Parts: sequence; C-alpha cells; structure tokens
Amino acid sequence: MARPADLSPTPLQRLAELRYIVWLRTPLARKIAAGALAALGVVLMLRDDPDRAIARVVVAARDLQPGRVLTADDLTLAEHARNALPDGALTSTADVVGHTVAGPARAGETLTDVRILGPRLAVAATGRDDGRLVPVQLAEAAVTELLRSGDRVDVLSAPHSADAAGQARVIAADAVVVLVSAPDSARSKEKVVLLAMPTAAAEKVAAASLTDALTVTFH
Repeated sequence: MARPADLSPTPLQRLAELRYIVWLRTPLARKIAAGALAALGVVLMLRDDPDRAIARVVVAARDLQPGRVLTADDLTLAEHARNALPDGALTSTADVVGHTVAGPARAGETLTDVRILGPRLAVAATGRDDGRLVPVQLAEAAVTELLRSGDRVDVLSAPHSADAAGQARVIAADAVVVLVSAPDSARSKEKVVLLAMPTAAAEKVAAASLTDALTVTFH
C-alpha cells in the first residue's frame, strides 16, 4: 500500500520560498511591481467608458420646416457619443414617422421628444406637468402672420359682433406659441396656431374657439 504524500515542505522547498520573499523585498522587485501597476492603470483608462459609449439616434435627413408631417425619407440614424446627446434624444424612426415637427430642424440635427408635437412638448413649453396644446384660428390673419414659435401671448375672446373689440376679455395669460401651421387648401385656407398652456386655460380657450372670435396680445 502506497504511503500518502508528505505535505510538509522539504528544507529545499523552504529555502526556495525564502529566496522568493527576499527577492520581492528588493528595490528592483518594487520597481517591477510599480511598473506593472502603472501598466494596469493605463489599460483601465483606455478601456471603454460606459459614459462614452456610442448610441444610434434619429437625426433629420434634410432641413425640416415647422408643421411638416415626418416620413421615413425625412429621417436617418446616426451614431453619437452617449454622453454628448441631448436629453430626450429619439432612438427609433418608427416612433417619429407620422408625427409633426414643432419647429425648424437642420439636416443632421438630433431629434428629441420636444422637437415633435406631443405631451412632452406641452410640458416643456409651459414648464408645468399639466401643460396642454390647443389649436386655434385667430380672427385676424395679419396677427397670425406675426406669430413665431416661442412667442408668449395672452389669448383674448370676444363675441362675433360689430362691437366685439369693446367686449374682449383675456381667457388665457402667458400662453406659448408652439407652431404656426401652413394653410391647408384641402380643408382650410386659414393658418392654425398651436398654443401651449395649463389645462384649465386650455379648456377655456378650446370652448371659446367654438363660439367666439379669438385674438392675442404679445408680451
């Protein structure tokens, strides 16, 4: 029957271990160890940083005008550093096709959730969680022509009558112009103004637009 191996180190093995410990304590060994640590640091620095990872985002394939309903030909995907992207950058063209551009966009511009019409645009424009978008046709076409996206206005309502100007009243203050549409000859020759405002004011303006003439005053 074979004897089990002796687990106790031999004198020769002990001597080898001692020489190894002494070598580790020499200045040369310390320099080698320091060099290895420095090399490891360089490797860690060069390794991909998650914050600098590349993301594919939706960008405008051509210059886009406000009010344009987006098609697949208007959009493309581009790669950008993730830590350089604006908040709300869109990542799928399928989520954008069919939506309306709220403001002008240059070719190559990254599209975000507030660049297209939607709930987030109303919240961003008003700075309120209850922001809503209300489409209106103003009584005076000349006033509509003066409006630009980003303008702040007060909405006035007046009955359709000869002395309407004298009965005008403010029904919404500090509304934000989000979009002035182009006239649609198939349905209406009048431009539509899209305004962002809190829910309560939006309901008043929407109701008044059914019976009264609307206009705005500029801030």
